[in-house]
Amino acid sequence: MDQDRTIFIYSDGSSRGNPGPGGYGVILQYGPHIKEISAGYALTTNNRMELLGVITGLEALKKTGCNVRIVSDSKYVVDAVNKGWLFAWEKKNFVKQKNPDLWKRFLEVYRKHNVTFTWIKGHNNHPQNERCDSMAVAAALDSSSLLEDSWYVENAIETDE
Repeated sequence: MDQDRTIFIYSDGSSRGNPGPGGYGVILQYGPHIKEISAGYALTTNNRMELLGVITGLEALKKTGCNVRIVSDSKYVVDAVNKGWLFAWEKKNFVKQKNPDLWKRFLEVYRKHNVTFTWIKGHNNHPQNERCDSMAVAAALDSSSLLEDSWYVENAIETDE
């Protein structure tokens, strides 16, 4: 992947309690251009916010067929793709898998681009990861603007997540 033509998406998720209020922070970087996105939810999980951050970053791209490198400290997200688990889950229609709504949404946008994932250790002084973490935490703590993670609220009791 040509570094000069690659869009970097840095993403992190957070929840204050698991489940609890949560948020994500995303940085999109293409050369000198940077865009930051964050949002918070009243009741959700850390893994949902990790995945939703990645999805939001990909959905923010205006063109299809982009070369994208996603940098995340989420083993849940990175390993699901890099180790192929996600594609096995898809073949079984996500039966007994958590967060099927988000994984289906992810696959829809993921397939529109040339995406690679890089895992980094969290809380390890990586500037973009630290910034994403602070945005995610701030979004989760901003009780005046928390959204409803309606799928989670409706299905959490049923799936015992």
